[in-house]
Amino acid sequence: MISVAEALDRVLALAGPPRAETVALADAHGRTLLEPAVSRLTQPPFDASAMDGYAMRAADLRDPLTVIGTSAAGHPWDGTALPGTAVRIFTGAPVPQGYDHVELQENVTRDGATIRVDTLSSGSNIRARGNDFAQGDTIAPGIILGAAHIGLLAAMNVATVTVAARPCVAILAGGDELVPPGTDPAAGQIISSNDLAIAAMVRDAGGEPRILPIARDTEDSLRASFRAAADADLLVTIGGASVGDHDLIGKMAEEHGIAQAFYKVALRPGKPLMAGRMAQGAMLGLPGNPVSAMVCAVLFMQPLIRAMQGLPADVPLHSARLAQDLPTEGPRQHYLRAALTAGPDLPVIAPFADQDSARLSLMAKADALLVRPPHDPARQAGDLVRYIPLSAS
Repeated sequence: MISVAEALDRVLALAGPPRAETVALADAHGRTLLEPAVSRLTQPPFDASAMDGYAMRAADLRDPLTVIGTSAAGHPWDGTALPGTAVRIFTGAPVPQGYDHVELQENVTRDGATIRVDTLSSGSNIRARGNDFAQGDTIAPGIILGAAHIGLLAAMNVATVTVAARPCVAILAGGDELVPPGTDPAAGQIISSNDLAIAAMVRDAGGEPRILPIARDTEDSLRASFRAAADADLLVTIGGASVGDHDLIGKMAEEHGIAQAFYKVALRPGKPLMAGRMAQGAMLGLPGNPVSAMVCAVLFMQPLIRAMQGLPADVPLHSARLAQDLPTEGPRQHYLRAALTAGPDLPVIAPFADQDSARLSLMAKADALLVRPPHDPARQAGDLVRYIPLSAS
């Protein structure tokens, strides 16, 4: 068996460079920016008022001033800023050239066309031209575009962006006992849930899932499934990677040009795990137990999908205080489903008493995976430990 760290290195080595595609800005939310986006405008395009009030010269602040015009958003005043004058101005409106201060309307007394400043603001209340961004400014690649990025790019008058294509991930669950949700299972049958859960995790990582029909436990059925996934960037198989079935999956992989990178990993849950390179992509074989499949997807599949988009592939580790004593750990790295609660300095993490890898109900309740290295010594309540947050919680 190989370590989790070595297995992850080998999995990430299967990622090719991201494929670029150009999309409309309206379709870019959640996508990974692959090329710099360059602003076509300066914002604000002029010195703009930050307040409703009066534009005036700082040199005239203590004198009575005559209001000679109005500047509103979309309707600038184009007169001459003479000494002893002011212009009524509204938020976002251009500050006429020659005026260098805007005083708030509530700080001014007005009598007809004459105003006096009663209370002076501490600042000029003017947003300088280019205060937000300038033409030619860029947003660097390598980020996932969120709502604020979309708004900024729209303000920059950027209509399209070059992003990483979402990796196509074909998902193959196999077994004569599996039937799809909505089916009344016959004797000996169970509902296939892993494929849908893994598809959701593919979406969370930015991939595009394609769930294949459930494969039967025959070479012909698996062969047809492998052919159906030939154009995918990543084929994820679920189950069929234990000692008893490994030869069948391995044979299909070999037939389709998949060079196997490894088979078993020293972790709990999820020891039976395999990965390899396909002619045009990669293959990852997850264990069949539901929790084992999801844990391995967190550790290996999601980092691989992120790497395929040019994103950092690190699995995030956070610190917490242990809620209870734990015995010495065994020879494999253990990922325990756990609950998080607030603590005085760090979160407090409590691993569930039952860690059965077939119990999806406990996975759905978990906030985190508590990480225990191989041969980790006994731990006491309050000890500092590391965990992986589960975004679905």
